[in-house]
Amino acid sequence: MKVLMVDVDGVLVHGRPADGLPLFTHLERDLGLSVEVLQREFFKRHWPDIVAGREPIEPRLSAVLQEIAPHLEAETLLQYWFENDSRLDRKLIDDLAAVRETGVALYLATNQEHRRAAWLMDELGLARHFDGIFYSAKFGHRKPAQDFFRLATAEVGASPDEILFLDDTLENVEAARVFGWNAVQWTAGMVLETAIAPFTATEENH
Repeated sequence: MKVLMVDVDGVLVHGRPADGLPLFTHLERDLGLSVEVLQREFFKRHWPDIVAGREPIEPRLSAVLQEIAPHLEAETLLQYWFENDSRLDRKLIDDLAAVRETGVALYLATNQEHRRAAWLMDELGLARHFDGIFYSAKFGHRKPAQDFFRLATAEVGASPDEILFLDDTLENVEAARVFGWNAVQWTAGMVLETAIAPFTATEENH
């Protein structure tokens, strides 16, 4: 293993900083917008194009909010969203740092649009812990598309069998394996050392 790719949501980040609850748990109380309406009018209709980089988030979100919550600015909702979806697994961050010290390159491999991808690296500070981020809006393809794994492999300059991938979604893990990556489905309570042991002990075993 020369490269360790790590998913963000469900692996590194788990909801609200204070309690880990879903980010929009109190959206209606805090910003006067129903989660169900936001899901129906914005996420179900427009998210596939936004997260795959086919259109930027701001104009579309602004237009939708004009219809469903004219009192609310897109920037206000984006900041609320990002800040409420930022509870880091500090233990995993520390464990990943130890792996990085052995010479393994660490990258994020995640389905994100441009704004949150930048926010994760710059504001949440993940740029200090990772060598870079590969994300769907940048590539024009979202996991589990094979093109996502192809483009990430090309950018990192490693062969697929030198890459290990952690993701909480089985569909993404299986797709990565089809491409040739080693991959582990990350689940609650998992310990990094145990999860990656089968892929780090190869040289010692031969």
